[in-house]
Amino acid sequence: METTLSAGSDRIALMHTLVRIVEAGSLSAAALQLGTTQPTVSRRLQQLERTLGLRLLQRSTHGMKLTVDGERCYAHAKSLVHEWEAMEADLRGVQDVPRGQLRVLVPHAFGQDQLMAPLLDYLRRYPEVQVEWLLHDRRADFIAEGIDCAIQVGQVLDPAAIALRLAEVPRIVVAAPPLVAQHPPATAAQDLADWPWMALNTFYQREVCLTHAQHGMQRFAIQPRLSTDSLYALRSAALAGLGVGIASAWMVQDDLRAGRLQHLVEGWEAAPLPVSLVYPQAAFYPARLRCFLDAMRAAMPGLTGMRAATRGSARR
Repeated sequence: METTLSAGSDRIALMHTLVRIVEAGSLSAAALQLGTTQPTVSRRLQQLERTLGLRLLQRSTHGMKLTVDGERCYAHAKSLVHEWEAMEADLRGVQDVPRGQLRVLVPHAFGQDQLMAPLLDYLRRYPEVQVEWLLHDRRADFIAEGIDCAIQVGQVLDPAAIALRLAEVPRIVVAAPPLVAQHPPATAAQDLADWPWMALNTFYQREVCLTHAQHGMQRFAIQPRLSTDSLYALRSAALAGLGVGIASAWMVQDDLRAGRLQHLVEGWEAAPLPVSLVYPQAAFYPARLRCFLDAMRAAMPGLTGMRAATRGSARR
């Protein structure tokens, strides 16, 4: 039988257990991360609930869910654990070694392609860190989901978050050679107005706007034959000759080199998409997060198909 935890720092351990349960998603996963057993984690949770006189988790055959009190307790527990880590880091000084779990939200396509190399390099450099790499094309809810940071493509709208702009993604117009052969040569953006188009719903739907360094801006309406929220689906449809699309340069560079796709109206581009590291404001950031931010900041502008950000570095 596990010895009953006493007051003081042991209550921090109970809070830490709750944070692990919520962020791991289950008692068994939390036990694995904490290096203990599921019954031990369950007893710690029960002890925390008895200490507070509150029900924190509801468990059923469908999984577990925080109660209203549990949501509040989790927010406080996460803050307390961070403060404890801050004190330890301050006392350890230079001995603060990156360790523990890092939860990162990244765009689906970008996160399984371009970002894998810097992620693997980070994991090799810091063997005591475990990363949960979440592939979703949505904005992060840092508190509710226990996410440490996010890599976001596009404008950052959360006023409470810190956004560190690292690079930008050029976007170009592409189509398959057989489709290009069916139309008169296009030398300016407006020449593409009557071509069949595809839309990437996240960034353009019924109108195309292209810009040229010398010739300014041109925009025209489109009626897309295919609308999708997936870069991969857009690329596949373009390769099949369905229509013209605006694609992130990094995704189609191999197709352009191999002649499977053709870059149309060169010099004309859609507005580049900023790539930012986004994370919540806090009094303390653990070494695992600080080192991850530094690694991505160093690697991002040099990734193939990317370029350095033209303006802005951080927003608080």
